[in-house]
Amino acid sequence: MKLRSFENIYRINKKSHVKSWFLFFLILCVVILFIPWTQNIRVSGSVSTLYQGQRPQQLNSPIPGKIIKWHVKNGDHVKKGDTILELSEVKEGYMDPLLLRRTQEQVDAKKGVRDYYRAKVETTQAQLNAINSSRQLKLEQLKIKISQLQKKIAAEEADLGAVTNELKLSEDQYGRQKKLYDDGLVSLTQFQQRSVSYQNTLAKKTASENKLLQSRQEILALNIEQNAIMQDYTEKVSKTEGERFQSMGEIEGSTGEIAKLENQAANYRVRQGMYAVLAAQDGQIVQLTKSGIGEILKETESIGTIVPKTVDYAVEIYVKPVDLPLLNIGQRVMCIFDGFPAIIFSGWPNSSYGTFAGTVVAVESNINANGLFKALVIEDKKQKPWPGQIKMGAGVKGIAILNDVPVWYELWRNINGFPPDYYKVKTEKSTSEDGKAK
Repeated sequence: MKLRSFENIYRINKKSHVKSWFLFFLILCVVILFIPWTQNIRVSGSVSTLYQGQRPQQLNSPIPGKIIKWHVKNGDHVKKGDTILELSEVKEGYMDPLLLRRTQEQVDAKKGVRDYYRAKVETTQAQLNAINSSRQLKLEQLKIKISQLQKKIAAEEADLGAVTNELKLSEDQYGRQKKLYDDGLVSLTQFQQRSVSYQNTLAKKTASENKLLQSRQEILALNIEQNAIMQDYTEKVSKTEGERFQSMGEIEGSTGEIAKLENQAANYRVRQGMYAVLAAQDGQIVQLTKSGIGEILKETESIGTIVPKTVDYAVEIYVKPVDLPLLNIGQRVMCIFDGFPAIIFSGWPNSSYGTFAGTVVAVESNINANGLFKALVIEDKKQKPWPGQIKMGAGVKGIAILNDVPVWYELWRNINGFPPDYYKVKTEKSTSEDGKAK
């Protein structure tokens, strides 16, 4: 009797396809071993930006003050120049509501003092000019008098010479007349007449000599007077110039005090503009640290944070030191942002879903506190744009793309513990107008 169970269990006479399936899978495995596999390294990081002005900025109080009014709350969007809050003064040196006006009045008063001294300098200069003119006039008068006396002395010296000659002649005549009188040749009357003539000539010479000496004394007196006038006017000029220099010193001192007061006034004016804390850029207000009215803020104390509205996003990725030589500027990185679903095929990044392409633009040379090196990745404009919903600080997983190698080579490399191959970025050569490579 032929049993059905026997036929089902023992398939000796049945044709089997195991060999065919085995050959199929063997060929399939061999084919897979030669399929291209993209080497890569896994990295992680966060969303950031390349530009400091687009990073979250702290709101700081520029001056110490008391909060009197809030204009925003957490989550509000503001534009550049919008008022965040208003402060009132807490320092006693600035509490005067008319402080700026009073300081300006001090500036005006100092300017008046400076103008007074400037006028005094001009007056002193006019006095100096008048003194110099008067001195010059006096000296010219004395020079004229001295010149006249010198001419007079020359005339008197000539007269004295003539009188001297006349006296010499009279003396000879007197001598001859006396001899004739002694010999009895002339009368006593004639001798006496000659004697009187001789005495008159002698008296005339004495008078001429006295006039000459008097004129010379007058010249000496005029020279002494000239020196006295010079001394007197020198003292007057020195005194006037001293007053002038003192006034000029007061002008300089007033100018310095005016500059100082104007500086204070400018500082007060700027300080009054700091009572309102303004938004430095468009963005969203977050993490406000103060609440209520009347709280005191210290100088440069943080009030909160403003997140810029317009951001050119980048990704900060952190690379292990062992993988750092494999990373180069211009290298492609596939980014996976937190909150966005993705299907990853590690060796075939082009077949992955939910990844976004980026390019390495900078690799820092110093190691961070976490023992990793940081690199910056920006959006690849030629590929699918990054999602607009990403936010600053969001987490990112990255796959840095390396060389394309066969699957068998990658298996052999991992079995032997070898690192991935060094990756060289291929740069496109741009040609100039004449067809030559730049």
